[in-house]
Amino acid sequence: MSVKTFETIHLEKKQNIAILTLNRPDSMNAMNTQMALELIDILQDLKYDENIRVLVLTGAGSKSFCVGADLKERNGMSQKDWKIQHDAFEKVTESLRDFPFPVIAAINGYALGGGLEISLSCDLRTASENASLGLPEAKLGIIPGIGGTQLLSRLVPIGIAKEILYTGKRITSNEAKQWGLVNKVCSADNLLEETLVLAESIAKNAPLSLISLKKAVNKGTETDLTTGIALELEAYYKCANSEDRVEGIRAFNEKRAPQWMGK
Repeated sequence: MSVKTFETIHLEKKQNIAILTLNRPDSMNAMNTQMALELIDILQDLKYDENIRVLVLTGAGSKSFCVGADLKERNGMSQKDWKIQHDAFEKVTESLRDFPFPVIAAINGYALGGGLEISLSCDLRTASENASLGLPEAKLGIIPGIGGTQLLSRLVPIGIAKEILYTGKRITSNEAKQWGLVNKVCSADNLLEETLVLAESIAKNAPLSLISLKKAVNKGTETDLTTGIALELEAYYKCANSEDRVEGIRAFNEKRAPQWMGK
């Protein structure tokens, strides 16, 4: 296990799992410019870490995952500085969506505005029983701007997505689970522990399979079925011709855990 602390981010590595913690609890883990820049750099480094198979993203403390942009920092910002900062925020969610391996958001409390958009950019979401999720931008005279309208409407029924967006209301973790926005609801005390159990069940699988699955699903669902099937077959044959496919079959027949090479 290795641990590294940045100004706004805490990074911990446990075997094949990286745990990124948004570490501004006094500000409800609101994202400021420094946090965005650190996330971009860390995600870029982890992208090429050959030992990482799953990334878990959570917030420090028990009250908040992330409440979106730090509005105190934005107070008095020029339009130019706002745009520069927003470009960084866009890059954060893009980096999460493009991260080669599965990303799980462990939502421990409030996930509002950009905070919910960050979690929507992850592949899976777990949430504590006390979590509160929402996109309240319409109440502030804006709309979500780092993927919220597109990601939410692809994840839950379109009518539910529009209701959440149009009203700006907050929903509970149980409502989120009912609509497929959250995969699992956990007690606040066990959120990270149960999320890591999920992460470990993923991390034990073949790395090339995980990369290929994420790419096939993400790219395939953005196109027509025929093209999606073609993308799947391309990824399938890449895995079928890999050393890990041979190892997987050998390990199964020998009744042992496979030793993946990522090749």
